[in-house]
Amino acid sequence: MGIDMERDQPASTLIFTYGTLKNGFSNHCLMQDLIRSGDAVFKGIHRTVERYPLVCGPYRVPFLLNLPGATGAQRVTGEVYAVTARGLIRLDELEGTTRSHYERSAITVEGVEDGKALAAEAYYAHRSYAMEMWKRNGKRGYGVYGEKESKGYVKRKDRPQNQSFLEQIHVFVSSIENAN
Repeated sequence: MGIDMERDQPASTLIFTYGTLKNGFSNHCLMQDLIRSGDAVFKGIHRTVERYPLVCGPYRVPFLLNLPGATGAQRVTGEVYAVTARGLIRLDELEGTTRSHYERSAITVEGVEDGKALAAEAYYAHRSYAMEMWKRNGKRGYGVYGEKESKGYVKRKDRPQNQSFLEQIHVFVSSIENAN
């Protein structure tokens, strides 16, 4: 039964989640919906092979910056899911890929348990503000977005509605005060 079901599974993309989509965080309900509908399967805990900056922006929203090997970056731990094309549409919508919030691009991760490398994709901060976000965070990144790093996170519905997310990012990166 397992082999036939495997063969009948729709093609999927491996997605590395490092922030609010992870189990226990505010947007994980979307992953749960995708799992229930057959559009996502949890594949395990993984970490990036290279060091990447993982920082927090406005409202403690996590951002992975596509600046591999940057000084101050760390290997980032997160979760990998196999996601169908239908599931990717929903994730892309959440991550604002058409609104220049995040960009989905390649990343190599390895299993924490088995060390096996996987080619996956991750949602990176959009290149239009990534470097400013890195500078704003003092060029220091986290190895994981956990309970401590997410303290103070504000859900989208509870944020000011009079500014777009990109405007909120611009205000954040333009501010002098260092949040870390």
